[in-house]
Amino acid sequence: MNARAEQELLKPTVHQLSNAHLDALEEETIFILREVAATFERPTLLFSGGKDSLVMLKCAEKAFGAGRLPYPLLMIDTGHNFPEVTDFRDQRAKELGAELIVRSVEDSMKRGTVRLAHPGESRNVHQSVTLLEAIEEFRFDALIGGARRDEEKARAKERIFSHRDSFGQWQPKAQRPELWTLFNTRLAPGEHFRVFPISNWTELDVWQYIDREKIALPSIYYTHKREVVDRRGMLAPVTELTPPREGEQVIVRDVRFRTVGDITCTCPVASTAATAADIVIETLAAEVSERGATRMDDQTSDASMEKRKKDGYF
Repeated sequence: MNARAEQELLKPTVHQLSNAHLDALEEETIFILREVAATFERPTLLFSGGKDSLVMLKCAEKAFGAGRLPYPLLMIDTGHNFPEVTDFRDQRAKELGAELIVRSVEDSMKRGTVRLAHPGESRNVHQSVTLLEAIEEFRFDALIGGARRDEEKARAKERIFSHRDSFGQWQPKAQRPELWTLFNTRLAPGEHFRVFPISNWTELDVWQYIDREKIALPSIYYTHKREVVDRRGMLAPVTELTPPREGEQVIVRDVRFRTVGDITCTCPVASTAATAADIVIETLAAEVSERGATRMDDQTSDASMEKRKKDGYF
């Protein structure tokens, strides 16, 4: 065998390179999850039943072992979530034998701490109030979430260990350096951290990992037929909470959800992708981020992500 043939044999395949990349991301995530468990007294893992939190949960299983998660799961429920997702959330938590804490925006409304401007207003932005109430109730000092830097420009500004002051607010100009994977986790009374173990993942990484690890997801992440209307260039789902407006034509399309959230502000995209591998191919060709393509609440400046994060939103 000549030298050229030997070099060709030694070259890594695309599959090997992809796995090496995912292995590095997984290793970083596991390290951060273990760091939280070792550093904080009362951490919790935010778990919505969405794809990012399921990827994080898979890494947590690898970090600590099946059925040995060292912190509870926390869900802030708007009361307007897709039932396919909340049902899957409950099923997955039960399978893991994990403690699942659910706190509802509706309970905050009953207490008077959340007041809607009108009955049809999206509750999504008001989750911050319920979240801060849950932090106070359980005295959480670290909340682990599945936000990624590629999702939205405000999230791209955040550190992996994102400090919150005693009011639960994020100060973009007071971020702590994270050089050489060293994290400053000192807290004053009443303060806490939001921790983002998959910050460095992209939407493509997430779907490649889901495909590789065969992670089960709620069915609405894959193609299905749904009644929608074209609203501001998005396919708004037609539901009891989101009926068609005057002049809008209801059509049935093959769609899937790239991200899931409050029904009143989350839209699907046209798609016939039935498997994670199919979605990897679609994601490679996507020109708009998942939030930019599917979240109506991100389209208005008064509900901008940066403003919401400063007010305590996750």
